[in-house]
Amino acid sequence: MAGPMGFLTTPRKLGERRTPEERVRDWSEVHARRGLLPIVSGQAGRCMDCGIPFCHNACPLGNLIPEWNFLVTREDWVSAGAHLLATDNFPEFTGRLCPAPCESACVLAINSDAVTIKNIEVTVADQAWQLGLEAPHPPDRLSGRSVAVVGSGPAGLAAAQQLTRAGHATTVFERADRPGGLLRYGIPGFRLEKRHLDRRIDQLRAEGTRFRTGVEVGTDLPAGELRARYDAVVLAVGATARRELPVPGRELHGIHQAMDYLPLANRVLEGDFAEPPVSARGKHVVIIGGGDTAADCLGTALRQHAAGVTQLDINPRPGDTRTAGEPWPVHPKLYRITAAHEEARALGCPSASTEEPGADPRLFSAATLRFEGDGQGKVTGLHLTEVEPTERHPRPGTERTLRAELVLLALGFTGPEQPSGLTGPLGLAFDPAGNLTRGGDFATTTDGVFVAGDAGRGQSLIVWAIAEGRSVAAAVDRYLTGSTALPAPIAPTDRPLTV
Repeated sequence: MAGPMGFLTTPRKLGERRTPEERVRDWSEVHARRGLLPIVSGQAGRCMDCGIPFCHNACPLGNLIPEWNFLVTREDWVSAGAHLLATDNFPEFTGRLCPAPCESACVLAINSDAVTIKNIEVTVADQAWQLGLEAPHPPDRLSGRSVAVVGSGPAGLAAAQQLTRAGHATTVFERADRPGGLLRYGIPGFRLEKRHLDRRIDQLRAEGTRFRTGVEVGTDLPAGELRARYDAVVLAVGATARRELPVPGRELHGIHQAMDYLPLANRVLEGDFAEPPVSARGKHVVIIGGGDTAADCLGTALRQHAAGVTQLDINPRPGDTRTAGEPWPVHPKLYRITAAHEEARALGCPSASTEEPGADPRLFSAATLRFEGDGQGKVTGLHLTEVEPTERHPRPGTERTLRAELVLLALGFTGPEQPSGLTGPLGLAFDPAGNLTRGGDFATTTDGVFVAGDAGRGQSLIVWAIAEGRSVAAAVDRYLTGSTALPAPIAPTDRPLTV
């Protein structure tokens, strides 16, 4: 604890962002390059030595938050980085993408503003790279055992790094042409510049992890053959089965799933296209969904110079403060302004939600009834209605039509894709929620086959994916050798539930 009165004398301050007018002209991250470093030591000094660090408990990785906060107050970046890397394989990802349930659980947040844990974490992570703490760590000796990891998202990458460092010959299979999963093609560059991902992939390769891209297990490589080749298999295939919107007119051209739209924009940044095959340029866009993916679509549409953007959320507008049903330290559902919403407001982007300049582009408690199109089968409009906040029944007399030349469905995911040539040959089953069944030790009923990440727990947070990747690595190491020294943030007896 740097100073016992820091939380009383130092107000909460977030890192400086580039202006909305500047950042929508490029795809770089929204924060100024050194917007955090000048203030982060003082912000870490707000950590109040609370005795029982609920922030630590709220983090699925068990990050040692009070410890590295104290070290940051002394600008001891080497020690702070070592403490952070002890629990998190990829803090540069979580520090940028995690919604920070740790801050919601901060004791200071009971009646004041929480410590800016997320900003401190990403600063420590970036400093760790600059100071050379992220040099490759290949194993001292090889175990003679081999592991296949299917999927290269955060769960698969975390599992692969842990298993490689434990001495197992680890190969990651990815059906896309580049590794990274949704980190590569689902998350826009303004939230995660791909140089961070490329740097981490290079580190894994230098440690000995092999990557085989463009290989879909179950199609290009039979699943049974994969199991026969390797001593253990980890399935970290994610929850990629998209929710649909079965309303009249869904077949019209111009209606796309968000995860068909966002990867195309990311592929432009990778150099695959000069212009994306699906673009918002000059179009009135309607985004259906209220989560992070919908906000990513909003930010992407703004950078593609959409004529107007409206976002529909079937849920009522959240409150600005906790409700009685979400007491501290629960991570509450609050009304939040993302960087993309801030940009839409600042730019006065036309929206069907209101005629007021600079207003929120979101319509809450709004449900889609049907789409309409022109004589060529292209979408031109969306009919919606307001709904009651609980039962979501339509409110009579509230139906209206929005102009829509591009509609993006950001409705979330229901679990792994099924049926597939991967799960059937391995004898795997799905639970009622659509996830792959597994035991508390991440093992399936098929010997040597394990499941980690969203494939087993359902759509969740990146921090849970990395925690499961670390934990499944410990389970696989124990399966192969009889014991393990690898850390497991999720205990083998736990039955992880979707957050």
